Amino acid sequence: MLKSKFGNKLFISPEQTVQYHDKKEKMKIIDFHTHTFPDRIAEGAIANLSAASNTVPFSDGTVSGLEKCMKEDGVDLSVVLPVVTNPVKAQNINHSAAEINKKTDETGIFSLGGIHPDTPDYKAVLDEVKALGLKGIKLHPDYVKVGFNDIRMKRIMAYASEIGLIIVTHAGLDIGLYPPVFCTVDQILEVVREVQPEKLVLAHMGGWQLWDEVVEKLADKKVYLDTAFSIGDFHWVKEEEKKDFRMLTDDEFVNMVRVFGSGRILFATDSPWASAGDYVARIGKMPLTDEEKEDIFHRNAERLLDL
Repeated sequence: MLKSKFGNKLFISPEQTVQYHDKKEKMKIIDFHTHTFPDRIAEGAIANLSAASNTVPFSDGTVSGLEKCMKEDGVDLSVVLPVVTNPVKAQNINHSAAEINKKTDETGIFSLGGIHPDTPDYKAVLDEVKALGLKGIKLHPDYVKVGFNDIRMKRIMAYASEIGLIIVTHAGLDIGLYPPVFCTVDQILEVVREVQPEKLVLAHMGGWQLWDEVVEKLADKKVYLDTAFSIGDFHWVKEEEKKDFRMLTDDEFVNMVRVFGSGRILFATDSPWASAGDYVARIGKMPLTDEEKEDIFHRNAERLLDL
């Protein structure tokens, strides 16, 4: 059975994910792309996102829910990426992120910060992100309906890069928000050419559903790709309403690792929308060297986060 009870909601159970095979020694795992919500709004937020995407979540979307999944899946550190959908909420979201990070040693959860492109005092917000020790920001062009190459995005990325922050952006289609696409490969090319961000991470292997174009146009660019929601199987809430999308095949994934180099690929799930245990197992079975897997599973994240 695909779905199991978790509280009063339906979630994928841990025993339904693929188990990592033939492990002689546990490899360190850093999940570079996860999401959580405050307890008071998590249930409603997850329900709305699940309905919009028609996909089944793997946890309840809370910090404690993520921590539970990490223990079950053997994840050592999860990086939370907050999405700021209203400029007035940026400060509260970033201070909440800093509170999460006070318990990182205990929970294994570390949050980046966020910013909205309409923030008038964007430099002050980014300075505070830096001062709070959040180490980076998440951008989601689709959620704020602002193109990735918009001047408001460019100036944020330029200053964020100037002060040494990591920039993580949703790239490609969003399963619950398309169309249109607010972060295309050509928009990424424009930003890389004009802004030259130092630590730019393109979620979903560089552009969800746009992978052929990603390989064609971005392979020689200074960008990182994360693996979030890009491999494995879809778990539809309603099979009869499934969407006409696909994930990368193992061969396509391995080819992208080889084209970009394992030093530019970050292990990530998009939790609660994919299982770390499943992703570790799938990547673990792929014809990649141990060095490549070490890069993907933890080394690249450690370098970016300066761990």
